[in-house]
Parts: sequence; structure tokens; C-alpha cells
Amino acid sequence: MHKGFIKTAAFFGALSVILGAFAAHALKQKISDYAVNIFETGVRYQFYHVFALLATGILFKEFPNKFMRWAGIFFIAGIVLFSGSLYCLMYVKGAVLPGYDWIGAITPIGGLAFILGWVFLFIAIAVSKNSQQQ
Repeated sequence: MHKGFIKTAAFFGALSVILGAFAAHALKQKISDYAVNIFETGVRYQFYHVFALLATGILFKEFPNKFMRWAGIFFIAGIVLFSGSLYCLMYVKGAVLPGYDWIGAITPIGGLAFILGWVFLFIAIAVSKNSQQQ
């Protein structure tokens, strides 16, 4: 078990619920549907990857290797970069701030981090001595 990953997943999970409620109750009345959709995409992917990070933390007990650690690190980086950039982009679109659309260029880097997290999770299990039993 990797307590750091599990605690981080719990934090990001609670934050997902808070941000989702904020979008549903406060944002929809103040900004465009386009900006709300951007925000909701960030919350959705954050919440998906909370479960990936939680699983990584739990699986670390059975597969304690550097690849499992990298999986957790990349899931955290993906949440910060992908979802975080979408939250910033929603603010830019909602506040109609011209010249800040470049923030959207960060989102694919976060998406790549998510992909790498999943790849490292696969590798961590595949190379483990425990996985050779099955």
C-alpha cells in the first residue's frame, strides 16, 4: 500500500465532488454552456483518475516497484495538468479574457500523463514476480 497515493486520491476525490457541485449550482447561471462543459470535462477526468490513483496506491502493496510508483506520479501529474488547465481555461472563457487561450495547449500534456500512468500501471504488473504465478 502506498499511503501517499491513497491520501492524494482521497483529497482529489473530495475536490472532484466539491467542484462538480460548484459547476452544477453556481457556474451554470454565470457563464456560457461552452465554459461549463470545459469545466465539467476537467472534473470528470479528475474523478476517473482518482480511482486509478486509488487502485495504484492499493496495488503498490502487491507490486512494489518503480513502475507502480511512476504510474501514481503520472496520474497525479495528469490530474494537475489536464484538469487544472481545463479549470483555468474555463475561467478564461467565462471571464472573456482574450489572449489566454494558450492555456488549452497544456491539456494534451496532461492527457499524455494520464496515458503514461496507465502504461506504467500495466508494466508494473507485467514485470512483477507476483504476476508470473498466473
